[in-house]
Amino acid sequence: MFTDASNFVNGVDTAFAVILGFSVFFLIAISAVMIYFVIRYNRKRNPKATNIEGNHKLEIIWTVIPTILVLVMFYYGWAGYQPMRDIPKDAIPIKATAQMWSWQFEYENGKTSDTLVVPKDKAVVLNLFSRDVLHSLYIPAFRIKEDVVPGRNNQMWFIGQKEGDYNIFCAEYCGDRHSQMLSKVWVLEEGDYNKWYNDTTASADPPGLQVMKKNACLSCHSLDGSRIVGPTFKGIWGKTETVVTNGEEREIVVDEAYIRSSIYDPNADVTKGYNQGLMLTTYKDIISEEEMGQIIDYLKTLK
Repeated sequence: MFTDASNFVNGVDTAFAVILGFSVFFLIAISAVMIYFVIRYNRKRNPKATNIEGNHKLEIIWTVIPTILVLVMFYYGWAGYQPMRDIPKDAIPIKATAQMWSWQFEYENGKTSDTLVVPKDKAVVLNLFSRDVLHSLYIPAFRIKEDVVPGRNNQMWFIGQKEGDYNIFCAEYCGDRHSQMLSKVWVLEEGDYNKWYNDTTASADPPGLQVMKKNACLSCHSLDGSRIVGPTFKGIWGKTETVVTNGEEREIVVDEAYIRSSIYDPNADVTKGYNQGLMLTTYKDIISEEEMGQIIDYLKTLK
């Protein structure tokens, strides 16, 4: 607690400490009173039950005091929450895209990364988008979480105040590999961040692999032959597959037309043994014709 990893830690932790303190106090106090009553009013000491009339003063006390305590807890909770809604106008905008089951972060200069990289002591605002189902971006060390809702542009902001790397989780169940939808946020000194931000060095990965990584294809399809949610890409080109089309099985050869159909209309032909509907997104407006060609060229190399 109170690590100062982000500008929201103290507010959230103070609210938590206040609520926890009240809870522990009343747990001990109520338990002590219960034990006292059990001893003081046991059957041996009070063999004959007596009726006790109501006490208005006592009723007022146990109504007013809890009300005050609830208002105190509300105050600290609101004090920790309200700053999260006041986004600075000079905050660095980063587009955060969620899809089953990965995160992608896009910067103003067009640079993309599956890891969130931010400068220390600078306000950052994440514009949150989902390509498929409901997700939730959660950075526990920063005490922030925001739902990522399809068709809705949510935002969250923070200031990273300590250098280091911190976990990013998806906090909303989003399917089979929800627990593996992990990433990191790297907080760098401003000089190191600017160096990373302006680095235009080309990736060593083939163009097709870059496209697949960018669009989270490898969250469901492996490159080494292992089975995940979807068929492996290893050796897929030219392979004869049994697919289910409109409820009927048929055999196809994996060629350019099939790859194109699988990306642009993912539930038309589903490989036998795999579930329909897991790939919700059509990539017609996401993957260009040039990128489609790069993917096909790369798949041909995976013998």
